[in-house]
Amino acid sequence: MKRGILRTIVAGCLLAVLCFLHTIEAEPRAPVIVAVGDSLTAGLGLPQDEAFPAQLEAALKARGQAVSVVNAGVSGDTASAALARLDWAIPADASAVIVELGGNDALQGIPTEGIKSSLAKIIEQLQAKGLPILLAGMEAPPNMGKDYVTAFAAIYPDLATRYGLILYPFFLDGAVLDHGLMQGDGIHPNAKGVARIVELIMPKVDELLAKVKSKD
Repeated sequence: MKRGILRTIVAGCLLAVLCFLHTIEAEPRAPVIVAVGDSLTAGLGLPQDEAFPAQLEAALKARGQAVSVVNAGVSGDTASAALARLDWAIPADASAVIVELGGNDALQGIPTEGIKSSLAKIIEQLQAKGLPILLAGMEAPPNMGKDYVTAFAAIYPDLATRYGLILYPFFLDGAVLDHGLMQGDGIHPNAKGVARIVELIMPKVDELLAKVKSKD
C-alpha cells in the first residue's frame, strides 16, 4: 500500500517536472539586438539611458515587444577598430545586429576601399554566426571632396545588395539638420535627436525582428 502511494507521488512529481520543462521550451526566447557602432551608438555626451540602444529598447517595450538592445558602441571607433573587437563585442545570446560605423573613417579621410573592406569582413563574420543585420549608413562631410563623398555614399547600398542586408541609408536622418536635436558639436544627437532617430529607424528594426522570427 505504502509502495503504491510512493509510486504515485513520484510519478506525480515527474509529471510536474516534465510539464514545467515543456512550458520553458515552448516559450520563445526574447530577441537580443546588439548595436555595434561608434559614439553615435555609444551615446557620447548622454546618460546611458538616453543613448540609442536604450531608447530603442524602451520604444520596443512600449509597444509590448520584449526585446533587449545591447550597447556595443565605442566612441571613436572606425570600421577596422570595430572589426578587431567584434569577437568579444557580440554576446552568445545575440539574435540580430545593427551596424552603425564609418563616420569616424570619413572624418579621418580613410580610403573608401579600406572602409568597405572592413565593413564587409564584419558582415561576413556576423553572417557566419547566422545573425540578421541592419546596416545603418553614414555620410562623408562635404569638405572631403566630391569624389570621396560619392565613393563613400556608395559603400552602404553596395554592401547591402551584396550581402542581402536591411539598409537604413543615413543613421542621423531627421536629426542632423535640426540644431534643436543635436548637441553643441553638431555631430552627436541630443536625447531628443536620438528619439527622432529611433522613430525613423523603427520600420527597419521591425524588418530585422521579422527576420529573427522567421529563423525561430
